[in-house]
Amino acid sequence: MPPRRFLAAALAVVAVTAGTTAAVAAPNPATPTTTLNPISSSFADTFADPSIIQGRDGYWYAYATSDPLVAGGPFGLMHMARTKDFGSWEYLGTVFTDATKPAWAAPGSFFWAPDIRYFGGRYVMYFTVTDTLANPGGDPAIGVATAPTPAGPWTATDAPVVAPKPDGNGGFFGTIDPAMLTAADGKRYLYTGGFYGGISVTELSPDGLHSVGTPTQVTVGDRYEGSYAVYRDGWYYLMGSSMNCCAGPTTGYSVFAGRSRSPRGPFVDATGASLNESRVGGTTVITQNGNKWIGPGHHAFITDAAGQDHIVYHAIDRGTPWLTDPFGINRRPMLIDRIDWIDGWPRTRAGLGPSDTRQPAPVTGSAAGIDSADPATGLWGATRQADDSLGGPAAAVRGIAATRQAAPGGSVRVEADVKLGSSFTTVLGGSVVATVSGSTIRVLAGSRTTSATLPADFDRNQWNKLSVQVLGNTVTVRVNDAGLGDLYAEAQLVVPGLKVRSAPVSWLGSAEVDNLTVRAVADPLRRPAAVPEAGMLLAGDEFDGPGLGAGWSWVRPDSKAVVADGKLSWPVQNTDLVGSGNNAGLLFHDTPAGDSWIAETKLHLDLGEGDVRNYQQAGMIAYLNDDDFARFGDVAIWKTRQTEFGRELVARASDGATSYGGAAIGRPAPTLWMRLAYHRNAAGEHVYRAGSSIDGKTWTWGASWVLPAGATPKLGIYAHGDQTGGTPPVATFDYLRFYESK
Repeated sequence: MPPRRFLAAALAVVAVTAGTTAAVAAPNPATPTTTLNPISSSFADTFADPSIIQGRDGYWYAYATSDPLVAGGPFGLMHMARTKDFGSWEYLGTVFTDATKPAWAAPGSFFWAPDIRYFGGRYVMYFTVTDTLANPGGDPAIGVATAPTPAGPWTATDAPVVAPKPDGNGGFFGTIDPAMLTAADGKRYLYTGGFYGGISVTELSPDGLHSVGTPTQVTVGDRYEGSYAVYRDGWYYLMGSSMNCCAGPTTGYSVFAGRSRSPRGPFVDATGASLNESRVGGTTVITQNGNKWIGPGHHAFITDAAGQDHIVYHAIDRGTPWLTDPFGINRRPMLIDRIDWIDGWPRTRAGLGPSDTRQPAPVTGSAAGIDSADPATGLWGATRQADDSLGGPAAAVRGIAATRQAAPGGSVRVEADVKLGSSFTTVLGGSVVATVSGSTIRVLAGSRTTSATLPADFDRNQWNKLSVQVLGNTVTVRVNDAGLGDLYAEAQLVVPGLKVRSAPVSWLGSAEVDNLTVRAVADPLRRPAAVPEAGMLLAGDEFDGPGLGAGWSWVRPDSKAVVADGKLSWPVQNTDLVGSGNNAGLLFHDTPAGDSWIAETKLHLDLGEGDVRNYQQAGMIAYLNDDDFARFGDVAIWKTRQTEFGRELVARASDGATSYGGAAIGRPAPTLWMRLAYHRNAAGEHVYRAGSSIDGKTWTWGASWVLPAGATPKLGIYAHGDQTGGTPPVATFDYLRFYESK
């Protein structure tokens, strides 16, 4: 239909609606539900590697890996729970039983990291099988199962969707942690892999049950696992979790992102660094912030009825890190927090990280007098469809329909599960018109129009998700599987000066509609959270004397560390500080008085690229003793180069056994500026946050570690970890400075 006739028809719908029903303002919503992490505490001690989806029945269903649900409990065969409002949860049992688990899994195999999707009229779950009958002993593969409802029953296929991958040395790569994405090219993709072998993406058959073609590696080995992918504003974002998921009280797991115009990559971070190179990139999505939560990661995304994105993930309470005895199973409950898109990148709470206070829950249900579970009751001109086995009553639109109450003006979002007829038009405020007709999505607002094309094999006879959103002057219409960051097609139109008035939402055409929500759009937060800033110089050493200046002291002096030409040069020692290897030299400087300051150094350390140099490193350290410290270094980890903020402490008092883990931060480089921002919290604990820079001007701030209250830790520098037996590289420090913290 030509744009002018199209608009005239749409406005006629609004006129008919206005003449038939009173356009009254939507009532004020009830008191918003809040969440308090961990959100799984009412039914589980641990609910790791969560994924989540909204079912056709309106419930949100969450799934987790096969750890014991509670302390002392048995291992499960993956877990299921559901909620309507994120304030209360119901545990539903396990995904599989011994009788229904995949027949090709070896006895004793674990089932990890479920990824839930909906397409083709059924629910599809991908998951890790840690061992198969083909090569018993450790050949991980990816399984897939389908179900008619999100609660099951689940039927596994008779073979892996991604088979084990031999490593050429008699073992197998880490084919783990699946994440599926339906992309704009009409194809389905599955991201799989982990620290051993990296993450790869493979195309799937249209039914999602078989891999086809040749996989493409999208991340370097040794850095990422727990992938998740979403599409937003023309970009595919690949996110992965980094470092150790399960080191008890020293877990530094964090999530990072890269983006690409293609679902196959290459994925690069905000600085332009690739996720698939030795000096590995990654823009921080979530990392620990110094409160009780550590190791946040292995996540999924959801978008609520107000268009607000949220991250669902697991984390560890540093005060109660174990589900069993130390060095056993980690206690990893499920958490949720808001995602803000800052300068095109997803940030948890604008960069604040995991929350430990009450937060607004995801917006569920509808305004404008709509009962999302029975939408026909709030619509004029729609027919109530009989309950089906999955979604309950739906609404059938045949011709003209509209909400009985007015939708909010300004920024507004309309979303629903739909079975589309040949043409279906949504009208917002009488000025925004969005039509899905044939294979085309068309948007018209004012005098402007745009369109997008659905894939050739798009099945309009199945339930899909349709969203029409106006945010400021931008109109976005998307058709996708289940609202999980995937898409079949999206049309986006920017209209300067766009004003959407409060009016009923109207529809023209034919469709079945369920889970209908009409909501004001969440006000997006676009400014990043504050980060540490350096103020006045307080103390330090520029290494411009014939030797070390005043205020320095050693633990295990190293005569090879020398001051010359305005630098301290220190060959990386064949020593270490982790575990029982407490033989590394450490050089400390007096710290300023007060409860907050920032320490900074400039480090030159050429660790090469692509070869194994375990674990050459240098950097800064906050130190109580050899078994209680936080170490921030530029480090070689197998074939990658990373900036790691590691933590060691005594995890078992009975025998002094230690635990070590680390968090990755920023982008490594042969010349790296490094900062540790210190403050003392309300409990008297010593909190250190690490930041790095590749130019000395723009800083990337990452994870925080907390050292116990009491004596103030020492602060200094180190150069150790060489295990190669060859000529060690030389770490060169330009200075160590202390600044006031603004």
